[in-house]
Amino acid sequence: MKIISKIITVLLFVIFFGFALNNTESVTLRFFMGYEFPGPLVLMLLIFFIAGIVLGVFAMLPTLFRHRRDLSKHKKNLTAMEQEVTKLQTENSRPPQPDSV
Repeated sequence: MKIISKIITVLLFVIFFGFALNNTESVTLRFFMGYEFPGPLVLMLLIFFIAGIVLGVFAMLPTLFRHRRDLSKHKKNLTAMEQEVTKLQTENSRPPQPDSV
């Protein structure tokens, strides 16, 4: 499976590298108020791809933190339940105490 993964990785790298070599034309990205940013097409695509990844990660952070908070709360509840179970097991495993006269 590792070999197949490596082959697919190398194949994708070659395809994207060929794409980058074939798209070196200069493009101009125009912003508001007359600002312009000239650069190669591949660089512009890479910048916007990375920006999309960063925005996606930032969009997932609140959900990630909520799940971690819930997980820690559930772990605390689980340890409390386990302690209660061990306490009950030790109480039930002791022989009954004799009645005092």
